[in-house]
Amino acid sequence: MIENAISGLIILAGITFANYQMGIIAFVSALVGTWIGFVSGAEKETVSRGLLGYNAVLTGLALFLFLSGGQRWWIAIVGAVVSVLVTSALMYVMRNTVFPVLTFPYIILTWFLLLASYHLGVFQLSSELVPQDLASAKFHREGTIQFLDGLVDGIGQVYFQQDLLPGVMILIGVFWASWRLGLYAVTGTLVAWLTAYFLQTEITPLNLGLYSYNGVLAILAVSCVFGAGHRMATLSGICAAILTVPITASLSTWLQPYGLPTLTMSFVLITWLFLGAGQKLIRLGEE
Repeated sequence: MIENAISGLIILAGITFANYQMGIIAFVSALVGTWIGFVSGAEKETVSRGLLGYNAVLTGLALFLFLSGGQRWWIAIVGAVVSVLVTSALMYVMRNTVFPVLTFPYIILTWFLLLASYHLGVFQLSSELVPQDLASAKFHREGTIQFLDGLVDGIGQVYFQQDLLPGVMILIGVFWASWRLGLYAVTGTLVAWLTAYFLQTEITPLNLGLYSYNGVLAILAVSCVFGAGHRMATLSGICAAILTVPITASLSTWLQPYGLPTLTMSFVLITWLFLGAGQKLIRLGEE
């Protein structure tokens, strides 16, 4: 959604500042994804716009973060390579629909590889991913609300960053590409944070921005990218950001027994919902 080289460098700098290893993975994943696109004969515009690279970056980062052991380096890079194939395949399958692939290739591939750890020894899950029986799950609302950290982390979590400075740098990168995109990103994290707060979510994930980053992506997609120019674009984007919160909570419950992270699935589902509904409503208005 952000097609600006300087913005990409600023975001990469933010990731690298927080964790140089993740910065290396992000850079190599982007490089590999772009290179494969060029040598495989993909459309030049598709490659130049980074449409084959962003899923590679997210896949590389996710696998590096959620796996452990020295082998996670090469698994992350191989995963980035495979994500290009998955992205290309899904772009072909969905070419005659109104639905873009968004981050779905990265989500589905990451889930599959993380689940492989239960039967393949080379995949070692991080201690952060602990399967939990729903019958014994406990709701913890205690804690101190950290409003500013929650808002900034809601932007940083798009790239798995949960510290203030990397989040600010990522936001600067968004503003560098477009002040409009930046304002929508701030609106998205604020709306999602407030929604999660008033729906009485647990304080810890609220402070970490785990209920906000999908809202950021959803409002950018619905209001700026696919709904640009529509008179209801802003309102639709805000509604999309709000809906990502209960969807995230529901997905967390579905995935909890497997110890899987929700990633950006809420964003994908809500964006597809609004795009599909928008097409139907347009047709009804023309009849």
